[in-house]
Amino acid sequence: MEKLLRIDGARLWQSLMDMARIGATEKGGVRRLALTEEDARGRDLFSQWCRDAGMTVSVDEIGNLFARREGTQIEAAPVLIGSHLDTQPEGGRFDGVYGVLAALELVRTLNDANIATEKPIEIVSWTNEEGARFTPAMLGSAVFTGVTSLDDALAKQDAQGITLADALAQSGYRGTRAVRGQAVDSYFEAHIEQGPVLEANGTTIGVVTGGQAIRWLDVTVTGVAAHAGTTPMPYRKDAYFAAAQMAIELEHIAGRYAPRGLVTIGQIGIANASRNTIAGKVALTVDLRHHDDSEVDAMEHDLRAAFANVAMTRGVEVSVDMYWRSPATPFDAACVALVARAVDALGYSNERIVSGAGHDAIHLARHCPTAMVFIPCVDGLSHNEAEDALPEDVTRGANVLLNAVLARAGVAATVDAH
Repeated sequence: MEKLLRIDGARLWQSLMDMARIGATEKGGVRRLALTEEDARGRDLFSQWCRDAGMTVSVDEIGNLFARREGTQIEAAPVLIGSHLDTQPEGGRFDGVYGVLAALELVRTLNDANIATEKPIEIVSWTNEEGARFTPAMLGSAVFTGVTSLDDALAKQDAQGITLADALAQSGYRGTRAVRGQAVDSYFEAHIEQGPVLEANGTTIGVVTGGQAIRWLDVTVTGVAAHAGTTPMPYRKDAYFAAAQMAIELEHIAGRYAPRGLVTIGQIGIANASRNTIAGKVALTVDLRHHDDSEVDAMEHDLRAAFANVAMTRGVEVSVDMYWRSPATPFDAACVALVARAVDALGYSNERIVSGAGHDAIHLARHCPTAMVFIPCVDGLSHNEAEDALPEDVTRGANVLLNAVLARAGVAATVDAH
């Protein structure tokens, strides 16, 4: 690494706080659902900042927002850096936006130091990473990498029946840049950990080696709706009590795959619910995660067997359907090494870590060399209005990102402004 640079931590923090005002909630969080008015305002502000930094801004057909800083090698594929600006309904000030604005601060720092890179640098803010408005999550990067077709993504609907295509048009962010076919040198993403490990270990930086396997299942339990006051308990086929027992079985399954096996029931609903009617049909979602694909396979096998047994015992029916799956994904060894080298040069404490959350970097890792930088978040909280990060950690993570990306992009020239 030819030169060790450091970003302006106060400037980055101010950018984060300025962006957090858009969609700010009373409890200190942020609500900027994908392609809403608030998201469009956030995109507008970010775009203006990028233009102020001398970058050219473009938008592709799925709404991914790019800001380009040219390199001296005009034909070279760009080094991509970024994350997302959309949030959860009751989200925080750092999830996603930190990676986008750390990338912007990186460019500002190169400008301040009068450094030209050999390869172009492009900052990207991906569309609908959170999946809070349109599902599945990470739609923008999925289309960019060919995991999902453009037509399929544009047809996705939110809870009000608005298609993603219509939302793009309403927000003004359905661009004309081709979403596929662009050569990419590599991709780097900085992010809060969204968990408690780094903080608990007193570690400054997580050098992310890859992402764990994620599997989303849709479960439907079908019993018989009946009168709550006239049906004796032994005669009931209660879909909700059956679902509750299945949930307990799922928790037991997680225990068998501890500590890396994780299970979550994130949504549950009773069809045609009424206070004095026995639940006839219950739908619920299951999220399975593990570092190892074969272990997720085993967890799903155990789930299906346990749920079928509960259904048989209680006289109900159960169906388990695959909604989405993301295999365990290792990151590029050379890019991970650049992150590790930057951390060592800066003298920060660090540890290797596997990402527990899904990120756009997971899609990109199957498309080009990829790495991530994690920083601690206070109390491990994320997807929460109380989500927080310390200014010093925000600065350190951006310093690592800067020097890792600079090593990948290459220094073409440094002009002494003095």
